[in-house]
Amino acid sequence: MGAQWKTKIKETTANAKGRIFTKLAKEIMVAARAGADPEMNSRLRMVVEQAKKASMPKDTIERAIKKGAGLLDDGVTYEKLIYEGFSPHRVPVIVECLTDNVNRTVTNIRILFRKGHLGTSGSVSWDFDYLGMIEASPASAGAGAGAELAAIEAGARDLEPGENGATLFLTEPADLDAVSRALPAHGFVVQSAQLGYRPKNPVTLGDAERAEVEAFLEAIDADDDVQNIYAGLAG
Repeated sequence: MGAQWKTKIKETTANAKGRIFTKLAKEIMVAARAGADPEMNSRLRMVVEQAKKASMPKDTIERAIKKGAGLLDDGVTYEKLIYEGFSPHRVPVIVECLTDNVNRTVTNIRILFRKGHLGTSGSVSWDFDYLGMIEASPASAGAGAGAELAAIEAGARDLEPGENGATLFLTEPADLDAVSRALPAHGFVVQSAQLGYRPKNPVTLGDAERAEVEAFLEAIDADDDVQNIYAGLAG
């Protein structure tokens, strides 16, 4: 999608699948604080849909909801932390974390940013737009040709080509759920829907420099407290 950096791992491996499930379970628990009923909690509904698409077991989803809503004795409270800074070669980076131990996360992020530069709040976020991002594919042959009309009628702010023939619909943050619900009526199947940061001025690098930045981002992504990484890296 270009906005959220994705680690180049094979999601079919057991280790990668486990990491994805862990991150989704945290998101579900945080979302469930506002209510355990997905129909009444739009944020929870979108994360649960994401978990289902990732083939997360139903009982795992339900347990995460109960934990987050405080319906189980062993509930864990996660705090959201956002870090801003630069990777090698001055690529702006935003890192979102969910943690049950702030001191641990702060220490780990400082260490991980040693090859780059850890900034203060607002140091790079001004160079990103905070948007709703919906990746959707045509439900049938030819439906993709109507992407512009679908965007207008569903209430999306903009659109652009996505990966593997999909379309990336961009929305205002408050419109993410409404647009996600409207798109199927206009011939599109929603693959993912999330709020995130999109770079305004992506940096273009040569192969060697890009490889160095990718290695830096992969090291950050490997930390268990890291949920999402957004990098202003072109391509």
